[in-house]
Amino acid sequence: MLKRFLKYYKPHKKIFALDMLASFSISVIGIVYPIITRTMLNNLIPGRKYYLIIAAGVLLLSLYFVRMLLMYFIQYQGHMMGVKMQAQMRSDMFNHLQKLPYKFYDDNETGKIMSRMTSDLMNISELAHHGPENVIISSISIIVSFIYLSSINLKLSLIVFLCVPVMTFAAAKLRLKMKTAFKKSRLSLAEINAALESSISGIRVTKAFTNKKTEELKFEKGNEYFVSARREAFNLMGRFHSFTSFITDVFNVIVLIFGGLFLYNGSINMADYSAFIVSVGVFLNPVTTLINFMEQYQEGVTGFERFIEIMDEKPEQDEPDAKPKTNIIGNIEFKNVTSRYDNEADVLRNINLKINAGKKFALVGPSGGGKTTFCHLLPRFYNVQEGEILIDGTNIKDITLESLRKSIGIVQQDIYLFNASIKDNILYGRPDATEQDVILAAKNANIHDYIMTLPEKYDTQIGERGVKLSGGQKQRLSIARVFLKNPPILILDEATSALDNTTEILIQSALEELCSGRTTIVVAHRLSTIKNADEIAVISNGEITERGTHTELLNLGGEYAKLYNLQFKNN
Repeated sequence: MLKRFLKYYKPHKKIFALDMLASFSISVIGIVYPIITRTMLNNLIPGRKYYLIIAAGVLLLSLYFVRMLLMYFIQYQGHMMGVKMQAQMRSDMFNHLQKLPYKFYDDNETGKIMSRMTSDLMNISELAHHGPENVIISSISIIVSFIYLSSINLKLSLIVFLCVPVMTFAAAKLRLKMKTAFKKSRLSLAEINAALESSISGIRVTKAFTNKKTEELKFEKGNEYFVSARREAFNLMGRFHSFTSFITDVFNVIVLIFGGLFLYNGSINMADYSAFIVSVGVFLNPVTTLINFMEQYQEGVTGFERFIEIMDEKPEQDEPDAKPKTNIIGNIEFKNVTSRYDNEADVLRNINLKINAGKKFALVGPSGGGKTTFCHLLPRFYNVQEGEILIDGTNIKDITLESLRKSIGIVQQDIYLFNASIKDNILYGRPDATEQDVILAAKNANIHDYIMTLPEKYDTQIGERGVKLSGGQKQRLSIARVFLKNPPILILDEATSALDNTTEILIQSALEELCSGRTTIVVAHRLSTIKNADEIAVISNGEITERGTHTELLNLGGEYAKLYNLQFKNN
């Protein structure tokens, strides 16, 4: 893990070196004050060397001015180095998230992922800046100050130094407990973020069902868990800080007592004793800094571990021999396809069928029968466990994911639109398209005329998930996006089931235009929309139970006929 952390320092080696040099210089300047104090007490004041006393004061003041500049550099450039490292980690995580399979998002809530990308990386940034500075510079400061203290009085220095292992051991014991507590605290914060994201996203449902109290209770449950986790962490932190503060006080008492005894028996003079008392703080400060650093270290390490957990998730990958496939015609074949999620029961079993290029193939059946899974297998959102799927005679596993998905357009019931302009949302189908291409796609989707009535036309912002548009407008915008993509294969997954009849009729014409000349797989509950399909299949419990045209299936008098008669019995 350390090696993976250190690689983020590589682009910032120059700033890192200067930051370390500045920190070291500050440590050296820190030891100058007790040295000058001792010199004054031993030589300058007894020798009545007034000019040298003033010169020493001017020198000390100049060094403090330099230290001020160095501290500014550390605080500004050092923190910026941490921020840039944080930004790089965030970019790496975001890019990695783009490559992760559907299953990862099935198992992980959005709020928890966001927590890892924000607050966790913030703590890593602080560790990246302060970690080396605290460890390296404090270690050097301890060594240098101990050497200087030994030059004043070796015995007294050894007595002080022997207390350090006791402090370190006790701090290490508390550190292990703090690690567990801070990890629990991170998890509780992720839970809150997840609950908050879910509640805000579903605020319209909450208002519609007047379930404000239910959401408040759910949120408070997570909030209480967070308070409990932080209470444990802060309890350990309080014990940690109070203990280190007590140890520092013990140091001072030890110096006072043993120094007084040494002064009494003549082992040290008054000037050196005074200088030692002043100098011992220079020794103790970096020791305390190192011990207190444990808190920040635990926060940062816990955050980096959670970052690594995401980065270690296995991304979607092309098969070793996969190649891009261009000029896809659209012949599709399922051969003995069986699919399941993890170790659950089969969702699809032994599916065998052919769909010729340019034909419309419809899937109907009860909810949970496997229709959506069927659609997700074609672009390899999920992989089959048995059998194979062919496009134009090529196994889809032998086609690169990018070229495979570029050849497939999907219009779903649950439309996702980005918080951007109408133009940007349509351009998502093909980012390099021209403005004329966008307008043509909108016209084909029967939404251009509506767009032109808006004050900002194609530059109109549509809000989060297209909240400023109606259901029909959002659906037509998604159809325009697929028009722009212009794929040879089209999947319509209950694309109009959430719309009223009037809006469906308006959109159906756009969909018919979109399907023209493309291999189309339609999943529909409203059987009126698929009467003209070239072939219809009924899927129930993961198996195809009936296949044929609309007329053939009605004459068969099976499950399709029952579904059709139920929908149209009033007519």
